[in-house]
Amino acid sequence: MADIAALVEQLGKLTVLETADFGEATRVRVGCIGGGAVAVAAPGAAGAAGEQRLPAPKPKTAFDVILTSVPPTKRSPVIKAVREVKAGWVWAEAKAHVEGAPSGPSKELTRQTRTCQKKLEEAGAKVEIK
Repeated sequence: MADIAALVEQLGKLTVLETADFGEATRVRVGCIGGGAVAVAAPGAAGAAGEQRLPAPKPKTAFDVILTSVPPTKRSPVIKAVREVKAGWVWAEAKAHVEGAPSGPSKELTRQTRTCQKKLEEAGAKVEIK
């Protein structure tokens, strides 16, 4: 059996076109039926100019829920909703946050983003997600 580390090293030095040719030759040798040649760069392969590859950006998993405005007649229900969303906040903290709109009552929420938005909008607030 071939040395895997040496194979990986050699594959890393291939250009995009060489990698596509290698993939096609492998499909023919193994007898795979399917799509034509697809140009896929091997991990760690650099361009002809020796440029460095940047890591792929991570997908955003946390969002900010921004309280944009609250009608004066809806302040009390919105304050209650903010206290539900931000567990542990006392009435004074939630009230200061609602009166200071636009503000972000919920920073970097993950799964709860839509729930938070729904609760605040049902209470009468206008909300924006960033």
